[in-house]
Amino acid sequence: MDSDDDCGFGYDAFRRTCPSHTVLEMLASKWVYLVVCALRKGRLRNGELARKLEGITPKMLTQTLRVLERDGLVRREIFPVIPPRVEYELTELGQNLAGLLSQIRSWAEQHAPDIKDARARAIAENEGDLAA
Repeated sequence: MDSDDDCGFGYDAFRRTCPSHTVLEMLASKWVYLVVCALRKGRLRNGELARKLEGITPKMLTQTLRVLERDGLVRREIFPVIPPRVEYELTELGQNLAGLLSQIRSWAEQHAPDIKDARARAIAENEGDLAA
């Protein structure tokens, strides 16, 4: 393994062909992240998810749920009623991931003002450089 942190699993995400590289690529999606966090507390229907995730389009929600289902993170249950009812919930693997993502979300919410301030300083410095 060439990575700085030997994980002991025989994978190395720094290698382009490593399967863990594709997992990281999937996790890098904002919507994957938010859907997993939204489902952490239990089952939700498609409409409930759409309302919770402001700004997600129906197409993106469907695509994201399909990716998460394909990768074994989300389970879809269809109830045989009219009209059909579909609910989504995290699998055990998804719940495991959700705990980690919730910590990252908390960090982002806590440090958003710091990042916002740093961005404003960088913009001001760049404008100062352009004026010189």
